[in-house]
This record gives sequence, C-alpha cells and structure tokens, in this order.
Amino acid sequence: MKHSRSSLLNSLLAGLFLLPLSGCNSAPVESVAPTPGQPNILFLLLDDVGWNQVGYQGTQFYETPNIDRLARQGMQFSDAYSAAPICSPTRASILTGKYPARLHLTDFIAGAPFPWSKLRQPEWTPFLPLEEVTLAEVFKEHGYATGSFGKWHLNRDKNYQPGRPMDPASQGFDEVYTSVKPDSDTPADRDPHHVRRITEHALRFLDEKKDEPFFLYVSHHVVHTPLIEREALIAKYRGKPGADRPENNPTMGAMIETTDESIGLLLRKLDELGLSDNTLVVLFSDNGGKQDEQSQVPLRGGKSELYEGGIRVPLVIRWPGVVEPGSASSVPVTSVDFFPTLLEIAGIENTLDDIDGESMVGLLRQTGPLERDAIFFHYPHYHALGGRPSSAIRQGDYKLIEWFEDSLLGGDHPVALYNLKDDLAEGKDLSVEMPGKVRELRTMLELWRSAVGAQLPTENPGYDPKKAGNRR
Repeated sequence: MKHSRSSLLNSLLAGLFLLPLSGCNSAPVESVAPTPGQPNILFLLLDDVGWNQVGYQGTQFYETPNIDRLARQGMQFSDAYSAAPICSPTRASILTGKYPARLHLTDFIAGAPFPWSKLRQPEWTPFLPLEEVTLAEVFKEHGYATGSFGKWHLNRDKNYQPGRPMDPASQGFDEVYTSVKPDSDTPADRDPHHVRRITEHALRFLDEKKDEPFFLYVSHHVVHTPLIEREALIAKYRGKPGADRPENNPTMGAMIETTDESIGLLLRKLDELGLSDNTLVVLFSDNGGKQDEQSQVPLRGGKSELYEGGIRVPLVIRWPGVVEPGSASSVPVTSVDFFPTLLEIAGIENTLDDIDGESMVGLLRQTGPLERDAIFFHYPHYHALGGRPSSAIRQGDYKLIEWFEDSLLGGDHPVALYNLKDDLAEGKDLSVEMPGKVRELRTMLELWRSAVGAQLPTENPGYDPKKAGNRR
C-alpha cells in the first residue's frame, strides 16, 4: 500500500491550519481487514521521568510497583534512548519512526529563539506535518481502533479543538482526549496533571474496543513541571529515608506513585477483559529528567542535554508468550525503533522507505542483534535548562558529543568522547587520548547529518555575551 497525502494538505500547512478537519482530508485510503489474532498495542508514555526514577532500576525512594511488575513480566532495556533530550521531537519520532533531524522537528514546540546567543538556531518545523504517516494511521488502515489520551504537543500550539489539523484526530486517532499541563496554582485535589481523566478515557476505550484490535496511546504529563500533588502523599515521601538526597524529590515521588496507580488500573483492566495475553504493552519516557528538580545520578546532566541524563530513559516491553518474563537487553535502542517494531509485531508490512528505526523484534525474541552500527542525536538549539546546540553519536560503548559553538566557531573543545561501559557518568573525556576514534565517530556523525538533511545553527551576528542567556 502506498501512503501519500493530497496537495491540499500542503496548502493547509502554509497557513490555513485552523480549518475543520472535514475540509482537509486527503484522498480515501484503502482499508485492510484486520488479521484474526492481531495483537493489541498499549503504549504508555511518561513525561520527563528519568532513568533512575523507576523501581526496577534500583531506586529505594520512588515507589512504582505496577511498573516494576510490568518489568518482571517483560523485557527491560537498560540502554534505551529518547531521540531527543526534549519532548516534541521524541514524540514525533515515536509516531513516525524518523529521527527529529530528518523531520526538522528538533525542539519542543514552540521553542525559544535565544536571539543573543553565539549561534543562530535554524528555521525548524514547529509541528508534525500532515504529510507524515503516523503509527496510528497505519494501524487504522489495517483495521485497528485507535485512541490518544493525554499530552500531544505536536501541533503549532496547544489550543486543541475537535477535528483541527495536526491534532491527534487528523493524525490517525479515532478516539481523542487532549490535555495540557496545569497552571502552577492549580489545586492539588483537582487532578492537576489529568492523570485520573486520562485513565478514565483509556479504561472506557478498553471496554468499548475489547472485541477488536486496538492501538491505545496513553500520554501522561507526569512528572513535568509544575510539580503539584496532594500534600498527604508528598508528606509520605518527605518522611522516607533519603528524602533529602539530590536524586530524590518528594513531590515527584507522590506524582509518580499516582501515575503508577493509573498504570496498574489499565493493566488490571486488560486482565479483567481477558486481553492481557494478546496485548503488547510498552512503557517509555519522552526524555530524561530535569536536573534542576532532581539529580539523574549515576547519569550526567538532564533534560535538554545530550549527556546520558537527558536521553537515556526507562523502557519496558511486555509481549506475553514471546518475551521471556524478567529478561533484559543492554543493546542501545531509540524511540525511532518503535514504528518498525510495532508494525512487525502486528504483521503489517512497512511500505515507507525513509524510516530511520530498526525493528527490535529480534531482541524481544532473543533471536538476533540489531544490524545498525550506531544511533544518533541532533539538538541544534539552546534551552533554558542548560542545553546548547550539539549532536551526538553512540557506537558500541563509545559516545561522542559535538558542541557546535566550538566546532562551528573555532573553539577549543569541539567534541567530547566517553566510554559508557567504563564511565556511565561521562566524567572522563577521552577525545585527546583517542584521536582516531574521534575522527571515526565524527565522520560518521557528519555523514549521518548529511544523509538526513539535518539543519545546523549558524554564527549569530547579533551575539551579545551580556544577554546570551535570554530566551527572547
């Protein structure tokens, strides 16, 4: 089946994106009857939850019994990565199987210009274009019911409306509930991060679609700021040993517990409906945690940075009857891999020729490794949390980060090289003592950027060191 969009969509993207959906549909796409026994897909996406904030990773502070049960029943990925250190690009990569650099969707929407910094950021795409084929569209074409509940963050703004182009309903989702993060003064007893409402929609969807294959995308706001939870639950975590340690945050602990309970409700609903054995469950986070709210130790850095703390995230996949319970993989995987993986699991042929991801089915079945040699990251932006324009490559145990301020402007420290097997905390830069490895990885990184059409920042003639940190 050939996936395409009509030329009308291109004109809509030029500025008429507020027309009703009925005015921008592409030509009808041939539907394919579902194959009997096709597995259901439940994709649980967390927001800013760090690698060290789930129990199965070893924390004694955060309580995630339902996530931990899922991990015991499935495969844990110790070296899973978000395609970007911030949310919108990673979300786009999950739904399309493409690196954010290829999409030119490389920052959170709508980003910030940082007009006085050393580098001028590229003219990137602050939305997921309708021409892009999403997982939901492919599943829908093959007879799946599709539902998206929670955070979207892939349109030009968050003024979600039923049927608005580039909102979930125009990207393949039949059932939709969209929500945004709360104001900082939202009362904690009013479900500020919409955990309860997201869960209620998802539970209703499961009840209604139990007799047909489904792709259910549950996208929580937790633990994104503002940090708000019920005081009684926060007090529980304030009283726990280690509450004063930098890697522990009592309010985050309370928020994570509430969300873990939501996940438990969904898993129990699958059990009650007799769907668990035929439902693949994925748990993932869109990027690493915020370093200013909680240390990501043993990882360096946090959200917005290409250090491990910004991009290494929790990943569990449960596939009953296929994935060995309690199994683990240390093979580096990334969010572009979900697209080809989920299609292969569903028995759907991937007809797109520009997908960057590689199917993880061989890893899940423990029948073979991935074929690729490396994974890549590209963030040509500044961020208020400290991120600065950079690219990175991971090949085997080695990871190289290129800092564009120095590499493009002739600075003294254009790259850093780390051996993650020996130095997970990225504390020892090997770039001086291993120039051959630096040349090898830097060449690979440059070739990849060229192949995907990655946008680069440029020297900023308006650079003002006194105002360089100003977002606007």
